[in-house]
Amino acid sequence: MAEKNSKRRWLTGWDPEDEDAWHQGGRRVAHRNLALSVLSEHIGFSVWTLWSVLVLFMTPETGLAFTPGEKFLLVATPTVVGALLRLPYSYAVTRFGGRDWTVFATLILLVPAALALYFVGQPGTPLWVFLLVGALGGVGGGTFASSMTNITAFFPQRHQGWALGLNAGGGNLGVATVQLIGLAVIHTTGRDHPEYVAAVYLPLIIVVAVLAARLMDNVDAVRTAPEVQREAARCPDTWWICLLYIGTFGSFIGFGFAFGLVLQYEFGTSPVQAMGYTFLGPLLGSLFRPLGGRLADRLGGARVTLWNFLGMATGTTLLVVASLTGSFGLFVGGFTALFVLSGLGNGSAYKMIPGVFARRAEVAVTGGADAAQAFARARRLSGAAIAIAGAAGALGGAVINVAFTVSYADGSGSGTPAFLSFLAYYGVCVLIIRSVYLRREANQDSTAPDGTREASRV
Repeated sequence: MAEKNSKRRWLTGWDPEDEDAWHQGGRRVAHRNLALSVLSEHIGFSVWTLWSVLVLFMTPETGLAFTPGEKFLLVATPTVVGALLRLPYSYAVTRFGGRDWTVFATLILLVPAALALYFVGQPGTPLWVFLLVGALGGVGGGTFASSMTNITAFFPQRHQGWALGLNAGGGNLGVATVQLIGLAVIHTTGRDHPEYVAAVYLPLIIVVAVLAARLMDNVDAVRTAPEVQREAARCPDTWWICLLYIGTFGSFIGFGFAFGLVLQYEFGTSPVQAMGYTFLGPLLGSLFRPLGGRLADRLGGARVTLWNFLGMATGTTLLVVASLTGSFGLFVGGFTALFVLSGLGNGSAYKMIPGVFARRAEVAVTGGADAAQAFARARRLSGAAIAIAGAAGALGGAVINVAFTVSYADGSGSGTPAFLSFLAYYGVCVLIIRSVYLRREANQDSTAPDGTREASRV
């Protein structure tokens, strides 16, 4: 199954659907690459969301007095850039290979981390400088797309929900980790040294890049032509899933960037108090993402995602009630529930992507196509669709920050208008799942033989 070119570490002839090869060594290779992919993506997410912590240090006392709108703009900037980079990052891994691109994508994180370390310790630095440095931090968001595209090629379709969930969940943990580091810095050195938060990541970036260079592999199964991404973009399912992923990952990353600021402007919490609460939600959401993928493997991605959106709608309703009544405990509880459910939904929504294209491959094989070629093509289309959905989801995080900017711009100190808009969007997602995917599954189950009904689930 796998021949290794020692010069470039390319695994050729890789076929994760080959049962014998998978058990004779393919599983070990896949898990090794998954572990390094998680580490790289974790560091990328931490650098990407670094400003969600640093803005909490920006006060008149530190010589960095910015308005609420300016702070929300600052945390939205890396979100947008990270979203825009996900498509080229996904293509880059198919061009250069998972190992080679992971090494580059990790080392480039040194630039925004080093610049953040310097400028955040300079009182009086103008906003445009921070916006530029924050934009450079968007490269951390791009690592998600290249990592997920690469890992898709290592695992058989039946394990991809778990593998993608674990890969993304480990990366998502970077959101909680950077906030825990910020909390540790405040407790040990006070609020006067935010640069220490960025400093922590410089040696970690180097260590992870070295490990990736020594232990990861490039795999020819991930190679694809640019037209594959265009073909995936022409598929309606890609865009339906994008809308769903905006609701799940967009919520996770948008809330991760904004939660601390929302607590400050909604309840007047101090930076220390805000960071004491903000790490918990992203931590739980990240840990629950693999579970979402696992549940989707067993129950179907559409079903699990539907129940997630119903739960997220309930959690958002609690936020509206808490905002109107001034209940801090209910507000934090509602937000924490949203993080958990968005994490679960991230895993289940991504599981839908390989399921959709695998089903298309089954239809092609039934029509006479070569099975090996059909399923190899399905894996390539899955990787391309994952990149598109990842970019759309990250843009959803930016939209959430814009909604909060508008809500708090009038000085009312209430995010209720933003919460109501989120509630409406979750309702739209429920309608999409019911009308597009669950109805399709019901139609297939009514016509498919009993032995094939399980395979028709998305």
